[in-house]
Amino acid sequence: MKVKIILVIGLMSLISACGSTKAVKGTATASPTMTTKNLMKAHNGATQNFNTLAARLQVKYEDDKQSQSITTSVRMEKDKVIWIKASILGITLAKVLITPEKVSFYESIDRSYFEGDFALLSDLLGTEIDFKQAQAILLGNSILPITGANFTTRVVNNKYEVTPKQQNPQMLLTLLFYPDNFMVAQETVSQPQKGRNLEVTYGNFEIIENDYYPSTINVRATENSSLTNIEMNYKKIDLNVSVTFPFDIPEGYEKRTLD
Repeated sequence: MKVKIILVIGLMSLISACGSTKAVKGTATASPTMTTKNLMKAHNGATQNFNTLAARLQVKYEDDKQSQSITTSVRMEKDKVIWIKASILGITLAKVLITPEKVSFYESIDRSYFEGDFALLSDLLGTEIDFKQAQAILLGNSILPITGANFTTRVVNNKYEVTPKQQNPQMLLTLLFYPDNFMVAQETVSQPQKGRNLEVTYGNFEIIENDYYPSTINVRATENSSLTNIEMNYKKIDLNVSVTFPFDIPEGYEKRTLD
C-alpha cells in the first residue's frame, strides 16, 4: 500500500462511536430565515471540548486498482498533536505524527520516512490546509472561518448550504450543515481546472460527554477519471484519557520526497 493511501486514511478516520454513546437522529427542520452569521455562531458554539482523544477503527480503502482493509489507531491532543498508526493483521504499516509545525511519517514496507511541511496534506486533499483545518475535518467542523459578509446560506434538502458569495473558479467550496446540531454534514472542495474533487460526508452525530462527534465518515476523492473511496467502521473512542505519542524513525530507513 502506498504512503499516500495510508496518510489519507489516517487523516480522515479519527472520530468514532463507542458503546456508551447515543445516536442523534436529525428531526429538526431547517429554517429559511437562518442567516450565515447566526448559523456560524451556533456551529462555533458546538465545537467539541476535550483535551485528549484515543480511537480505534477499521477502515476500508478502494481505488481503481485495489481494495484493502486497515486497522487504524489514532491519538490526539487537541490543537497540538495528531498521531496515527496503520496496521494489517497486527503488523505496523506506517506511523504518522502531525503537529502545527510539520508532518512526519514512516512506512515499514519500503523502509522509508518523510518529514516536511503541510504542502504534503495540501497536495493530498487538493486544497491548502494547515493543522487547524486538518483537525476540523476530523471533528466534523468547518474548514474555513465563515463570515456573513463573504458567504451566503440557503436551505437544501433540509440542510443549510453555505457557499462563498463569489466562488473562486479555481477552487469551488460548498458546506452543508445539519439543522439539529449545526455540525457539518458535508464538505466539498472542487478544482475543475485540475479535474479534482474532494467530498467528505458525515453521518449521524453521537453525543459523547455532552459534545457531538460524527459516527461515520466517508471520503470520496476524484482526480480526472480516477476514484478513491474511503469508508470507516468505528469501534471505540475515549476522551480525556492518558495518551502518549511514540514516534521514532527506525534506523536504516531512507528519507524520501513525495512527487
